Amino acid sequence: MKDFNLKEIIGLIRRTAPFLIFRFAIYMGVTAAFVLATGTGAGLGYGIGKIAGNEAAGSGWGGLIGFGIAGAALVFFREYLLYLVKAGHIAVLVELMDGKDIPQGRSQIEHGRKVVRERFVESSVLFGLDQLIKGILRAFNRTFFTIASFLPLPGVKGLVKFANTVLTLSLTYLDEVILAYNIRTRSENPWQSSRTALILYAQNYKTFLRNAVWLALMIWGLVFLVFLAVLGPLVLLVGLIPALAGPLTLVLALIFAWGVKEALIEPVAMTALMQVFFKATEGQEPNPEWEEKLDRVSGKFNELKRKASDWATGRPAPDSAVSHPTPPN
Repeated sequence: MKDFNLKEIIGLIRRTAPFLIFRFAIYMGVTAAFVLATGTGAGLGYGIGKIAGNEAAGSGWGGLIGFGIAGAALVFFREYLLYLVKAGHIAVLVELMDGKDIPQGRSQIEHGRKVVRERFVESSVLFGLDQLIKGILRAFNRTFFTIASFLPLPGVKGLVKFANTVLTLSLTYLDEVILAYNIRTRSENPWQSSRTALILYAQNYKTFLRNAVWLALMIWGLVFLVFLAVLGPLVLLVGLIPALAGPLTLVLALIFAWGVKEALIEPVAMTALMQVFFKATEGQEPNPEWEEKLDRVSGKFNELKRKASDWATGRPAPDSAVSHPTPPN
């Protein structure tokens, strides 16, 4: 049984069409960069391999090198993508969920950026917080969502591994849900409000698991359909660019499917879990017992508490480049 309303979610997503178009342009640009880098690398490798008498090996290695270069560039820009694209979209979705009016057109994107700047000011603050939250969620989910603890039977390691992978994929967007909580509560101390949100998540984790698994099956089913849809045209493209033949065709199809997922499918899942979180935690207070459990399963949860204290007193965190910035005018 799911606790989100898919019809309402689609309506919310449609009202943020400018952000959806912006996301599509960004991630299709990233996808194009991957395709160009992989294709160029494969072409160069094919030429070098032909000279050496092994076109297939040259093409494969060239494509992998090009793919690796594009991947490294994406890692470099991920802080920008989080701050500018995802966080801004979350900000306008939160306001819509609360019944507020939001601007239309391109001004909606600027409005989202403004809300994010008010809460985090610098991208390094948001990025540092996001990485810390992900670490805490991984530790918690490993402890409470490991299927092996429920199925202590011999000979089922493969099944257990697959089930745990599904659970991990199901909970991909929880860090963004906690970011939404920060924005919704208009927190002056994002470290402390994130700590509160993590406790609220923990004490409702069974509700999230049920909904997240349902969403994961839906999302990855859609991604697989997109993969099949783009695989056909890519096979035709191989006829024009022989260097793209073989495994690289599958790689490029996966890249396109990933781009569509990030641009169009991910916002649906993210909004659904936001809806579940706000509904499940409405009127709740953090349970001290779950706070203690989080303290035990993750040292990063204690680090979050220290950073919240540093933020409140204006002291910089000693082991992080993230500092307490001056609030905007």
